[in-house]
Amino acid sequence: MSMTFAGQVALVTGGAAGIGRATALAFAAEGLKVVVADRDAAGGEATATLIRQAGGEALCVACDVTQERDVRQLHEQVIAAYGRLDYAFNNAGIEIEQGRLAEGSEAQFDAIMSVNVKGVWLCMKHQIPLLLAQGGGVIVNTASVAGLSAAPKMSIYAASKHAVIGLTKSAAIEYAKKGIRVNAVCPAVIDTDMFRRAYEADPRKAEFAAAMHPVGRIGKVEEIASAVLYLCSDGAAFTTGHSLTVDGGALAI
Repeated sequence: MSMTFAGQVALVTGGAAGIGRATALAFAAEGLKVVVADRDAAGGEATATLIRQAGGEALCVACDVTQERDVRQLHEQVIAAYGRLDYAFNNAGIEIEQGRLAEGSEAQFDAIMSVNVKGVWLCMKHQIPLLLAQGGGVIVNTASVAGLSAAPKMSIYAASKHAVIGLTKSAAIEYAKKGIRVNAVCPAVIDTDMFRRAYEADPRKAEFAAAMHPVGRIGKVEEIASAVLYLCSDGAAFTTGHSLTVDGGALAI
């Protein structure tokens, strides 16, 4: 894997915690300037502070990815601060379901689709012109193994992640000859605050989650960050429109 990141600029949405924070830190460790975006401004600033304490350069921008005004201003601030955008990791997402499809509510549907699908679409809408203006770049979207298979009791979430993969593939084809690569990373169960909340609500979920992965454990946020950096690297220069599973073998069963 060829790393040529030093001095370039990465944007991470959902960067206040979990996969987003781990990826922001990984980008910074490779010498990138990092813009951390999240509607949790305090969490986003905490991530940016960790980067600065490690000797890196970072900016936190409060942003609700469901609001185009916020998304537009976010990308304006990226350019105002650093003059360019090289890599975008559209990671902001939510999961608030706990029941079968017929038990879901319209409010749940609207909330999940707004963040997970509209948010990714809005971000790409504003990132692509910036990347075109400088001759190319890379976008990575966070999908899920739920976007490649069924997800019982998470049907709306699964639908949203199937949609993210559809957006990813379509954008990849539209801009393949313009120097822009667009891929998705598809994690299985990862040790994040979201998983810990589910575990606290039902401790049996931890045992089930470990068992669903042939490697015998859930994933680490750093493992997803490594996959994102690979997709952004020159080592993935011939890879676009791809959904990279990081799932401990879960989908191989």
